[in-house]
Amino acid sequence: MRRRDFVAAAAVACFAKAQGTVERKGRLKQCVTRGVFARSMSFEETCQIAARLGCKGYDLVEPADWPTLKKYGLLPTMYPAGPGGTITDALNRRENHERIEKSLREAIDLSASNGVPNVITFSGNRRGMSDAEGADNCVAFLNRVKGYAESRNVTICMELLNSKVNHKDYMCDHATWGVDVMKRVNSPRVKLLYDIYHMQIMDGDIVRTIRENIQWIGHFHTGGNPGRHEIDDTQELNYRFVAQAIADTGFKGYVAHEYSPAQGRDPIKSLDQALEIFDV
Repeated sequence: MRRRDFVAAAAVACFAKAQGTVERKGRLKQCVTRGVFARSMSFEETCQIAARLGCKGYDLVEPADWPTLKKYGLLPTMYPAGPGGTITDALNRRENHERIEKSLREAIDLSASNGVPNVITFSGNRRGMSDAEGADNCVAFLNRVKGYAESRNVTICMELLNSKVNHKDYMCDHATWGVDVMKRVNSPRVKLLYDIYHMQIMDGDIVRTIRENIQWIGHFHTGGNPGRHEIDDTQELNYRFVAQAIADTGFKGYVAHEYSPAQGRDPIKSLDQALEIFDV
């Protein structure tokens, strides 16, 4: 290590110690979403807490709030919904393609200029459309924009969501469907956002699916099932085992915690616990 790098690293370590910052192993880069905090907390308070607990980033934050994130050393890890369509109305309908392509390119440019690694997108709901037709339409759109994403080093992430409990009629609701789309697009800058909570509801077999398809996954979200609460022993998944499996693949992206604290739980203690579980 060069002397100036050593001095800088030492300064950061001293600051962290003075502030009581938790030092994580960092094998998996962890981040948060707004929902893991109490609603009464200001956004800046949540940033302070996330940074102190060892988070690297914050998902789904509007560009206007990026300066606050950066003030606390946090990266905006996922551009929020909007430019890539909405959960119900997005890439599986060709009539949306021209509009979404324009807004998505703009979001990619803004992300590239600010070091934001990912932009979120969705399939949209079926509304009577076959899964095969929807897949063809999503592939057609993603093939139109993948070159631009590659040129700007920003990853477009299509989210896998459950259609059984939370998002009725959503099309990208099984890993096999999402992976098929990714394989057909075949771009290092078009990946799946693998939401573990949603896929536990729809598919189960989480670790095997992750191991076999990690090359098509660009980002993870966590949440306990049932209820989408804490990822501890109050729910059915062994998240420490899941975290170990993800780390063992050599995954270099981010894992964002997206659960909602159960009533009566201390959200800060819950977040510290979740970060510790994934600190494998």
